[in-house]
Amino acid sequence: MGARQLAAGAAVGHIAAMPCLSVRAALLLAAIAAGAALAVAFAAEWWGGLVPCALCLVERWPYRVAIGLAVIGLALPRPAARLVLVLLLLVGLAEAGLAGLHAGVEFGWWPSPLPECAAPKLGSGSIAERLRNMPARPSKSCEDGVFPLSGVPLSFADLNLLYALVFASGLAISINATRRRP
Repeated sequence: MGARQLAAGAAVGHIAAMPCLSVRAALLLAAIAAGAALAVAFAAEWWGGLVPCALCLVERWPYRVAIGLAVIGLALPRPAARLVLVLLLLVGLAEAGLAGLHAGVEFGWWPSPLPECAAPKLGSGSIAERLRNMPARPSKSCEDGVFPLSGVPLSFADLNLLYALVFASGLAISINATRRRP
């Protein structure tokens, strides 16, 4: 290979040789990743017997929104679909914020903004009155973390924060990768 061929190859650059991601593939991956987060949450609740707290239930909504946006983005033309990727990034950052809020509540850094996160107050009175005031489904305090991996000091809220940050980072990388694709 001559010097002229090397110079021509260098002009293209190493970034141009990197594989590019299509907008459709990025949207599909985002929908799958959001669906996987919800699947883990539902599996832990249904088959694992875990009772989610109020913040856990709120944290599921951005993933639902992400799935809906990604599906809508699949039907849009490329420029609009890239805009949906940007919206998905914002949803991913919102999810990371909610997960960070929940992790902070578990660490005791701040109180939960949701009144449902406090342990249920049954009041006083007779046993019959207390039983009548009990919720149909037991509630769980948002301050009590659930640690699914034995030996690993990470609660579900901590793991969701890490997952949401990876989800948002993947979307940011996808936005950049789809920019280079024709």
